[in-house]
Amino acid sequence: MSTDTEPTTQLHGGRLVARRLKAHGVTKLFTLSGGHLFSIYDGCREEGIDLVDVRHEQAAAFAAEGWAKVTRQPGVAALTAGPGVTNGMSALGSAQMNNSPMVVLGGRAPALRWGQGSLQEIDHVPFVAPLTKFAATPQSTAEIPGLVDRALATAVAPHSGPTFVDFPLDYVFMEGDDAGVEPVTLSMADGPQPDGDAMERAIALLRGAERPVVMAGTNLYWGHGEQALLALIEELRIPTFVNGLGRGCVPADHELYFSRARGTGLKGADVALVIGVPMDFRLGFGGSFGEDTKLVVVDRAEPVRPHPRPVEAELYGGIPAILEGLRTGATGGPDRSAWVSTVRADETEKRAAEDEERNDPRGPLHPMRLYKELSEVLDRNAIIIGDGGDFVSYAGRVIDSYEPGCWLDPGPFGCLGCGPGYAIAAKVAHPDRQVVLLQGDGAFGFSAMEYDTMARLGINVVGVMGNNGIWALEKHPMEFLYGYSVAADLRPETRYDQVIEALGGHGEFVTTPEEVKPALARAFAAGRPAMVNISTDPTVVYPRKSNLA
Repeated sequence: MSTDTEPTTQLHGGRLVARRLKAHGVTKLFTLSGGHLFSIYDGCREEGIDLVDVRHEQAAAFAAEGWAKVTRQPGVAALTAGPGVTNGMSALGSAQMNNSPMVVLGGRAPALRWGQGSLQEIDHVPFVAPLTKFAATPQSTAEIPGLVDRALATAVAPHSGPTFVDFPLDYVFMEGDDAGVEPVTLSMADGPQPDGDAMERAIALLRGAERPVVMAGTNLYWGHGEQALLALIEELRIPTFVNGLGRGCVPADHELYFSRARGTGLKGADVALVIGVPMDFRLGFGGSFGEDTKLVVVDRAEPVRPHPRPVEAELYGGIPAILEGLRTGATGGPDRSAWVSTVRADETEKRAAEDEERNDPRGPLHPMRLYKELSEVLDRNAIIIGDGGDFVSYAGRVIDSYEPGCWLDPGPFGCLGCGPGYAIAAKVAHPDRQVVLLQGDGAFGFSAMEYDTMARLGINVVGVMGNNGIWALEKHPMEFLYGYSVAADLRPETRYDQVIEALGGHGEFVTTPEEVKPALARAFAAGRPAMVNISTDPTVVYPRKSNLA
């Protein structure tokens, strides 16, 4: 009998990284070129993973988060050592608060020279650890494949979120044993429904509710719960509201979808099913619901913070299984047609009250008129990215979504400048769909050079700018509080569209409502990244009600 063994294949560490990424189904790596990453680039080239190179590391990291948001698969960014990693930290914070599964691969000064002052030598792990679910550095080339596997698996496990691994320069250039390329199935699917008293209490409450309501959010999307939610609300006739990545999980033209009547729905409910959304400032820290509303909380895992008010039942695990259990268990309740009609009447009244603003003839434009014109040229599956303050707040009120993964905004971290990275990822993932980047003129300044990335790589995103010459989110509240504002003014009607033209894109400048749709049509037809720079009225004050603190 022969005792010979097959020789082990030796590959450099960067190739080992790439082989594990490929085994997990990763096809794109978002990055900005850095010498600490060369071996990873070489590995990706050999393994067929596309490099999408941007102009600032924050855009690479936001693109990784954007990829996760539109595909429900982990996005991956590679950031060079030192400032490359620190430049990506805002995106890590955003992904943490949005539960976005993403992996950041960092360059790192060589272990052999550690402590001697190599270029960009800094220990990243202590300062990225608070923003991630997992952060580590391999202690040898042999450890690289296992850490990449762990980072990807941890990113998708509930609660999903960002992870980080950095690679000493010497280890990724050294060779190590190839661990093989067996494919790995990464799934956002969660476990079964919970058993016991909590489910029984929730079923009893829901079955007896005369005025139930659903408030659903981002983790409904991450947990693939949209079909189970639709089945539940249609069976039990429950008015439904959504926020965050929950937008589109119930189509905006569904008979049980509501957006304007949230006060009536949440305050008037006797039972609220809160699915995959924390009771943070967006829900008034629980105060958006009526004082007597009984709350049932459903999520992928236990909350990271205590609930700000008592809840009657907590159900954690597989969201589809939980919702199916509630649907089958709570059938046979009271007739809820009058309750649905009450919420619908308020919704209809509030929508009608917007007509004056939506048809406002002024130029510079009211943002509501701008969005009326835009909504009339959007495809049903258009992906809309919001990157701004008041300008995007108006969009959040009136731009409708009909499919999951079609609305991306900064989320509760509120980091401006995320939009171009999100848009790049969305268009790379879905090249045949409209991708529209809504930007305030303030937000544009954070990452405007990514229009060069789009032009260089043929990524045909259409930007729509609300240009009011101010930081409206700060200027109006400050003037309300103090009677004056500081550090809140920009230059009115700056020709940002000409900046886009200089970078190789298509630019339009618009000052009247009648010009909007023709300009948008030309932008969509341009075959290159475009910016429709629309002058909006700086005196318009967004009717903000959120309690931020």
